Amino acid sequence: MINELKNKLEGFQIQEFQHDLISWYIAEKRDLPWRKDQDPYKIWVSEIMLQQTRVDTVIPYFNAFIKKFPTIESLANADEEEVLKAWEGLGYYSRVRNLQSAVKEVASSYSGIVPNTPEEISRLKGVGPYTKGAILSIAYNIPEPAVDGNVMRVFSRILSIWEDIAKPKTRKIFEEATYQLISKEDPSSFNQAVMELGALICTPTSPSCLLCPVREYCSAFAEGVQTELPIKSKKKKPKPLQMAAAVLYDADGRLYIHKRPSTGLLANLWEFPNVEIVAETDQSYREQLKQFLKEVYQADVELSELSGTVEHVFSHLIWNISVFIGKMKNQHASHLIPVTEQELEKYAFPVSHQKIYKIFLGSDKL
Repeated sequence: MINELKNKLEGFQIQEFQHDLISWYIAEKRDLPWRKDQDPYKIWVSEIMLQQTRVDTVIPYFNAFIKKFPTIESLANADEEEVLKAWEGLGYYSRVRNLQSAVKEVASSYSGIVPNTPEEISRLKGVGPYTKGAILSIAYNIPEPAVDGNVMRVFSRILSIWEDIAKPKTRKIFEEATYQLISKEDPSSFNQAVMELGALICTPTSPSCLLCPVREYCSAFAEGVQTELPIKSKKKKPKPLQMAAAVLYDADGRLYIHKRPSTGLLANLWEFPNVEIVAETDQSYREQLKQFLKEVYQADVELSELSGTVEHVFSHLIWNISVFIGKMKNQHASHLIPVTEQELEKYAFPVSHQKIYKIFLGSDKL
């Protein structure tokens, strides 16, 4: 395919393409907070946040995060609990744990300065090929490819590439295409322009071809196949999982929470006690939950009828959570921490358990 790519690029007006694309970007780019300067730390934070998250969602999180942790040193020295709380609601929490680990290394090994070579920056935890290219090109103006879904979609159409973008090996083709097409004079604007084009014009469905600044270079538009590209095989459907959760409170109004394990899904976040429901048993969700609370936490509770349900979709799982309110008969439960509602605000919870808490707030207590 690389040889085929070279054939496609023969006769391609690279300089004209670069000029038209960058000129459009400079005139039309969105006013985003991480574009105020070329601070590699801010660009790094924004790129980690933007993985699997929409720009509109990221903006307020980015502003609050940078206000709280304005420098490499401030994030490196922060308590993990505080960092997770600042990330609360963004999801994919391993992103921020890896970011903090990498930032600590930058603080200790690179005097707090984000390294500007592909070799050094690639060694940092959580910095893959895309993040490496984004930081080096946007912050340091180094002509490195930053290939994400937007970039693959744009170049699959521009160059009529009919390879499955869901396959990891296909990324090499698009990295090579970017190497060939990237502006050596202004790689920062070029890479951001391709991403912006994919976000605003060359969208997954119904691309706005008539508004595209590089339409005349686009093979897919010329052939009328822009809606057929890119080729992307479908992922397996996420597996549904039935859960039951309890918001437990005691006579003093304290709530009972626990911390998830330090590895795995939603590591180190806090949650209300919950259990996967066994479908084969004759016991109701409520009875299974009550038995679980007694066996695992030695919590003797009076449970409400069903108070609400929460659905939360991960890439590989769907949690269907039945929510119950529980009054503690004993005030000493193993492995559960009692906190006041005011203290609860200090702890980072996954979105699903924030929704569970809202059900509690809107419920009639026992």
